[in-house]
Amino acid sequence: MSLFESGAILEYLADKSGKFLPKSGRQRYRVLQWLHWQMGGLGPMAGQNHHFRHYAPKKIDYAVERYMNETSRLYRVLDKQLDANDYVAGDDYSIADMAIWPWIKPFEKQGQDMEDYPSLQRWFEQVGERDAVRRAYAKAEEINPANNVEMTDEARKHLFGR
Repeated sequence: MSLFESGAILEYLADKSGKFLPKSGRQRYRVLQWLHWQMGGLGPMAGQNHHFRHYAPKKIDYAVERYMNETSRLYRVLDKQLDANDYVAGDDYSIADMAIWPWIKPFEKQGQDMEDYPSLQRWFEQVGERDAVRRAYAKAEEINPANNVEMTDEARKHLFGR
């Protein structure tokens, strides 16, 4: 079976493995609602935040402010959810956490201060200490070392097809 879209892939793998997504009931839909929250809200807004803060060829103050503020609002939503929960959808680590955590990892580049979101910070550190998360990010670093490559016109052309 060939799938696209990260949320669909996570849901398929969770169902196939029997892990990280309850098989049925209320808790399954709590996980799925937060997975979809990431797909429809946090991912797109944080992505636009990154684009206008770091990649756009011309700085557009309105766009930078708009997407940074929307990212802040979404961080507040997540922080409030995590006030009462160990993980995003409740007591158990799930595909919702897997989908959301990578969008929080570059919080500084998104213009966010984790001290403003204490429950989110606790969760972020907790998930970041998971063995599988550490192994995945170590592998990613090995394959594609992080560096501060200057965003040249040539790099922009490859990234954005221009």
